[in-house]
Amino acid sequence: MDFKEFIINDRERHNKEKFEGSFLEYLDIVKENPDVAKLAHKRMNDIITSQGYEVLKPEENPRIKKIYGNEIIKRYNFFKDDFFGIDKVLMKLMNYLNSASMKGEEARQVLYLVGPVGAGKSSLVESLKKALESADRIYAIKGCPMHEEPLHLIPKHLRKEFEEKLGVQIEGDLCPICKYRLMHEYGGKYEDMPVTTNSFSIRSRKGVGVVPPVDPNNQDTSILTGSVDISKMDLYAEDDPRIFSLNGAFNVGNRGIVEFIEVFKNDVEYLHTIITATQEKSIPSPGKGSMIYFDGIILAHSNEAEWNKFKSDHTNEAILDRIVKIEVPYCLELNEEMKIYEKILKKSNFKAHIAPHTIETAAMFAILSRLALSAKADPMTKLKIYNGEEIVEKGTTKRIDIMELREEAGPREGMKGISTRFIIKAIDNALSNSEHDCINPLSIMESIIKSVKELDIAEDEKKRYLGLVQDNIRKEYNKTLEKEITRAFIHSFREQAESLFNNYLDNAEAYVNKTKIKDGSTGEELNPDEEFMRSIEEQLGISESSAKGFRSDVTSYMFYVVRNGGTIDYTTYEPLKEAIEKKLTMSVKDLSRIVTKSKVRNKEQDQKYNAMVAEMISNGYCPNCCDVILKYAANNLWKD
Repeated sequence: MDFKEFIINDRERHNKEKFEGSFLEYLDIVKENPDVAKLAHKRMNDIITSQGYEVLKPEENPRIKKIYGNEIIKRYNFFKDDFFGIDKVLMKLMNYLNSASMKGEEARQVLYLVGPVGAGKSSLVESLKKALESADRIYAIKGCPMHEEPLHLIPKHLRKEFEEKLGVQIEGDLCPICKYRLMHEYGGKYEDMPVTTNSFSIRSRKGVGVVPPVDPNNQDTSILTGSVDISKMDLYAEDDPRIFSLNGAFNVGNRGIVEFIEVFKNDVEYLHTIITATQEKSIPSPGKGSMIYFDGIILAHSNEAEWNKFKSDHTNEAILDRIVKIEVPYCLELNEEMKIYEKILKKSNFKAHIAPHTIETAAMFAILSRLALSAKADPMTKLKIYNGEEIVEKGTTKRIDIMELREEAGPREGMKGISTRFIIKAIDNALSNSEHDCINPLSIMESIIKSVKELDIAEDEKKRYLGLVQDNIRKEYNKTLEKEITRAFIHSFREQAESLFNNYLDNAEAYVNKTKIKDGSTGEELNPDEEFMRSIEEQLGISESSAKGFRSDVTSYMFYVVRNGGTIDYTTYEPLKEAIEKKLTMSVKDLSRIVTKSKVRNKEQDQKYNAMVAEMISNGYCPNCCDVILKYAANNLWKD
């Protein structure tokens, strides 16, 4: 590559995109495309919606129906690769931007994100700031420290006519510096004022202002609204705009975003600027200058403790009335939580081998720590229901309703528990202690236990967390591992499972419809095979009296899937899948015990063992973690 040519071509491309002209030329641009004069909220809304979104209708998506009931979910493409398990939070965010883009009341309110540490508040704000950087350039008065909209040059008595001719609404007034320049440099001829294009930049503070927490004993509003340049006070009067340095967060964040980090750590008096910036869309100028028009999205975030302290003080009502609060809880869906870890690991230089179920094990611990205890379901069952899995209570076809579980848990579920950062650090620690550059569920559980013991939390909470790993997660992993080893041992597992599935479905359908089955070999019509169906159903503990309901559920669900254009196999209906797998694994359990636990194998056993290892390696294990897992299985599974 010719680097010099590459750099020159990039510079030329940027120069071609840059516009410099008079205000008159800008008016022609606006007349042709009124959208260039849009306000900050609409700009942000358009950036996100321009990438499209997917509407997940419950009647078309069984998993969505299980998780959200009859609520229609919008999944925005802008967020889909970075945020998981918070679809409803993102919908609330987009409702705010959509309403604000149409100049609703939200356009004059602060968007405030509150939630536990590591839930994604800061990441959400960062994604919006980066979206601005990728946005089209905006037109601004050249030399204006606030990059303001050139239409502010139009005198108020002419605005109605210009609005009709241009097809836009003109909102806002010139900043003091541009007003001074107009009168003294251009003699009031606003048509000659130069207009240029600017891009948004976080690093250069163009359209993005950030307000970190400030020491309450040394708070200076110049951080928000700029300051007076003391060195020029001998040259100009104290109300002369030439002494103003408009470099505060609201000045640089005009037409873009102003972010307040840990907003309520600041003194209340320091936050009063928010009141005028939202409701009146104006901010104080430094010194004794007049108010300055402000157009921008004000984003604030903090943790829940600070929010509760702030809202408990009735003297803060003026600010509270100007806040749109969105709670950002932890993810409560297992599949989505796993995607978060996978995303973070992909962005790192993490090169180690990850054994199957490793990320799932870590995610299980995080989710279980966040779920409220239920009288209707044990923690692991509740986790699976929240993940959209089909759960049937033992011995009956009655399903546990997710809405009842949510109602029982209350609105605060997901607002406390183990953070994403904790899990990632546990994964890092497991990797650091690995001798073979490989991590597996056992090493992750060990790392989590060690990390929990080091946590500075109440002893009862620490005991609960340790119990989740040592009891719930380990038991669930043992069941999963038992299935996996026996599956690896069975040749043509899938084919045998499909055969059992088709046979059961034929019999169940005939039973429900009170018809007979035609024998594929002889053509003879036979009654449904009750003994065969019961051998499958008993794997789930379904009683004889409940069998009719289960068979009816299976056939109606399969009919629903086919009717909606889906295809069916043995994995389609989770309870039936579980029953078939149990039926298959039971038949090889004794043999699997011998092969796994036998220290001295004969030739036949050795061949079977090697075939099983080869199958496990093809399923994602490496020789090292496969050896570790099988040794663990030999000592912990199939105990008599």
